[in-house]
Amino acid sequence: MLAAVCRRWAENTCRVHYPQVTSRILATSGLALKKLVGSICALATPFLGDALDLDAFARLIDYQLDGGTQALVVAGSTGEAHALDNAEFDRLLAFAVERVRGRVPVLAGTGTANTHKTIAATRRAQKLGADAALVVTPYYVRPTQEGLRQHFLAVADEGGLPIVLYNVPSRTGCDLLPETVAKLATHERMAGIKEARGETERVAALVELKNPHFSILSGDDPTCVRAMLAGAEGVISVAANVAPAGLRGVCDAALGGDAQQAQARDARLVDLYTLTGVEPNPIPVKWCLHELGLGAADPRLPLLPLSTVHHAKARGVLHALKLSVVQAPHSSAA
Repeated sequence: MLAAVCRRWAENTCRVHYPQVTSRILATSGLALKKLVGSICALATPFLGDALDLDAFARLIDYQLDGGTQALVVAGSTGEAHALDNAEFDRLLAFAVERVRGRVPVLAGTGTANTHKTIAATRRAQKLGADAALVVTPYYVRPTQEGLRQHFLAVADEGGLPIVLYNVPSRTGCDLLPETVAKLATHERMAGIKEARGETERVAALVELKNPHFSILSGDDPTCVRAMLAGAEGVISVAANVAPAGLRGVCDAALGGDAQQAQARDARLVDLYTLTGVEPNPIPVKWCLHELGLGAADPRLPLLPLSTVHHAKARGVLHALKLSVVQAPHSSAA
């Protein structure tokens, strides 16, 4: 069994030499988690037939670390969390923790439509070595704001991990409002929010709530630079799967206050952002990763591979970004 270990972030760095963003420490239950900032990748999950492709997953993790990604999300929506059984979730997360070896934080997607199940999943993630949990608002059941508040407090109090709230109304059918976030942000185990709504007013309201341990993170690639220039502290990105160095460059410039450079770097990625939305996530990003040699293009049903009508455009986007097959040593994933 892969060992789960506590890690001290101040003593570890990525293998790339990028300027580092100063961060505060959130201490919970003996764990130390640096404040989440910068470019965070919501990892896709490679499959090989009916099984996990851990060799491809290892290469994808290495590609992210080499590109400067500052934290990784395992088994989020981009990672097809709801297509994974419990054993697959456990193996995928344990493998990621072991592969990363403390160089960046590893977040586990543990949100479900039920509080008890979410707490149980978060406890499993804690035992497997995750550093925090990304917890989406309960989907389909459409809780009230008070229900959301009580749900997230219960997960924070009982789950054993720092919590990153995740608001994505287009997928869940409910919207976690800023006034509810305000009631949660001061809790010692609340590490931040991933906000997929990109409206200027929403970002401005949330930025007012950030504190030394609570990060405001964009969850929308096309508007992430605008959010960061308005005070958000990073992005949990889909496009970073394909272009990790590009997203890191955008974040460094934006968080460094260089609006002109940030917007210029972001402009180079606009076609990639558009591509990742031509069909439901993670269909386009998995096709792009396949072109880069980072796993099969096939998601699990009911999702299908990218329609052939988009293939030429997708190859053009990868070519324009000068992205080609990732060369990496073969890794043992047994």
